[in-house]
Amino acid sequence: MVVGLLASISISELLLAFVVFCLIYWVIESYSRRVPKGLKRLPGPWAWPLIGNILTLGKNPHLALARLREKYGDVMQIQIGSTPVLVLSGLETIRQALVRQGDDFKGRPDLYSFSLIADGYSMAFNPDSGEVWAARRKLAQNALNTFSVSSSPSSSSCYLEEHVKKEAECLIQKFQELMDGVGHFDPYNHVVVSVANVIGTMCFSRGHANENQELMRVVTKSHEFSESASSGNPVDFIPILRYVPNPKLQKFKAFNQRFLKFMQKTVQEHYRDFDQNNIEDITSALFKHSQDKGQGNISTNIPERLITNLINDIFGAGFETVTTAISWSLMYLVTKPEIQKKIQEELDTVIGRERRPLLADRPRLPYMEAFILEIFRHTSFVPFTIPH
Repeated sequence: MVVGLLASISISELLLAFVVFCLIYWVIESYSRRVPKGLKRLPGPWAWPLIGNILTLGKNPHLALARLREKYGDVMQIQIGSTPVLVLSGLETIRQALVRQGDDFKGRPDLYSFSLIADGYSMAFNPDSGEVWAARRKLAQNALNTFSVSSSPSSSSCYLEEHVKKEAECLIQKFQELMDGVGHFDPYNHVVVSVANVIGTMCFSRGHANENQELMRVVTKSHEFSESASSGNPVDFIPILRYVPNPKLQKFKAFNQRFLKFMQKTVQEHYRDFDQNNIEDITSALFKHSQDKGQGNISTNIPERLITNLINDIFGAGFETVTTAISWSLMYLVTKPEIQKKIQEELDTVIGRERRPLLADRPRLPYMEAFILEIFRHTSFVPFTIPH
């Protein structure tokens, strides 16, 4: 009788029953928020089974979270898929978590999208936050600092500032040529090239993105990275989305592969010309450090294969944010000519027209600095930090 019953049940029916069972189990698991004994449930919006608050976040999650903050406060919990996510808002709350309790919050979640960046070996997107990670992070900071200080004791400028000044002159000249022509132009692509030139020079002693077609293809597609690298990417919280057609995810994968291959090729070419007695850029500084004999200290030992990943992070982190900040600044200056006029008057009074501004002039340019800080605050061009 049992054999006859089993024979009457088709394989498709068994599969359907199994899927229904899994869905019911998933709904129950995602719907129930387990709170450790002795702790209170965090405030937050009601979440749908399976998808959580994804529909609430929408296409502009930073705006949606700002609205939720008004109702639930600076510390709240949402769900993305079936994963609980803690959301912190407000300057003091964020300072408490990321500065005063930085050691508690410095780790990264093990998200799927992170594994696609630098083949999973990115320092910035790595779930590892132990001693080796901290040492390599310090190494990258030291390399950056080396080229962000005065080039000589008698100079008030630094390596970075010299590169920026040269590139700014070229960018201004390009804008003047375009303004002399008929019609209008979009400055974004020209800003992209200028920023790539500065960071390329800092990293490799050479920029010239407009002369390097491979670099141009990478930097002009950088938006494909920023569109998918933000917090709350559904693919990180609903695993099945990794296996369904997802054009945005495919673009993200393709961009990261192109970017990593370009970095690997550039670093290898740079290594062939490496002279440890002539350190002119960040890559050379990392090469030299990798050849130093350690004294049992992990911070003095770095595999050469990781140099590419460090440069990948340094180049990528500086490029996108600087390009976006300059683009927002230009837009606001064009749409608010009264502010542009006040900035120009301050520059003329403090510096004059005989030379370009220097970083050392910053204390004497309060209106200029206020404008820059207001750009950071008002535009929210980096509304999320990388998830902790």
